[in-house]
Amino acid sequence: MRTIDGSEGGGQLLRTALSLSVVTDAPFRIENVRGSRPDPGLKPQHLAAVEVVADLCGAAVDGADLDSDTVTFRPGDDRRSAVATDIGTAGSVTLLFDTVLPIAVTTDEPLLLTVSGGTDVKWSPTVGYHRWVKLPLLSRWGLEADIDLLATGFYPAGGGRAVLRTTPSTLAPIELDRRGALERVDVYSTAAAVLEDRNVAARQAAHAKDELEEAGFTTEVQRVAYPETRSPGSSLLLRGVYEHTMTGVDALGERGRTSEAVAEGAVERFVALHETGAPVDEHMADQVMVFLALAGGRVRLPRVTDHVRTNLDLLAAFGGDIALTEHQDGSATLRASPHPAIE
Repeated sequence: MRTIDGSEGGGQLLRTALSLSVVTDAPFRIENVRGSRPDPGLKPQHLAAVEVVADLCGAAVDGADLDSDTVTFRPGDDRRSAVATDIGTAGSVTLLFDTVLPIAVTTDEPLLLTVSGGTDVKWSPTVGYHRWVKLPLLSRWGLEADIDLLATGFYPAGGGRAVLRTTPSTLAPIELDRRGALERVDVYSTAAAVLEDRNVAARQAAHAKDELEEAGFTTEVQRVAYPETRSPGSSLLLRGVYEHTMTGVDALGERGRTSEAVAEGAVERFVALHETGAPVDEHMADQVMVFLALAGGRVRLPRVTDHVRTNLDLLAAFGGDIALTEHQDGSATLRASPHPAIE
């Protein structure tokens, strides 16, 4: 039984522990869950992750209650092919997908996971980032998965709904240490249907395109959409398509902030990321670590975040052979050997 101190990290520690527990068939106990947060313990989206993964593999669980600060998880041998859950809030759909994806692609059967909640909300990648950056990038190393977006959900009402479909995958070692030339920047813009008369999504896309082209980037607007939603809101994704990789920067609209300001903020972050020369953005740096620990390979990061450091210790606790080398320019390289669980 591995014991994990959850006080130095957020929900990501719990989600990654759940993934690795099932893949490696190793039970764990996590204490002081989200202990450093103002509202520690399990919140609805964290509880949903525990319940979905337990349902997926027939696990024995103690402490799966709202606000619980300790969870004990013993994975079982069952594997379900279809699981559905409603987070009940605008909790992140994509973070739940992140929890299940490493499990799903290393099992012998396809999986259908349907989740209701927030698809475009703060503190998590948007569903567009997953559909158009993460999954297409990781498919280059054998990951077979896609997402169907059935409804978009903004904060506070949520109400989004998406389906993750996976098939068993043979993951090759991930090599993400170079990016090559930038081919173009793709723009994806979404706003609630109630904002269509103000052209919010179209303005976000047009201004982002203008700003990117002024900065010297070839740009294509791929999508402008106005879905029906329970709460008003907007999101913008900029995808950098390079010779060897993809990067993504997403942004959310807020009350009192113009569409043009949303676009300018996203473009500023994209330009800063591009100038680092890194082949992954900060979101991908966090998310790719579990796949790196399983499949092996190397990834160069734009910088070392707190998430990266806390995840390193967790991956090692589950048998991951992964090392971090920091460089003088502030970037770093992660190197890993394939995990015995999937060799």
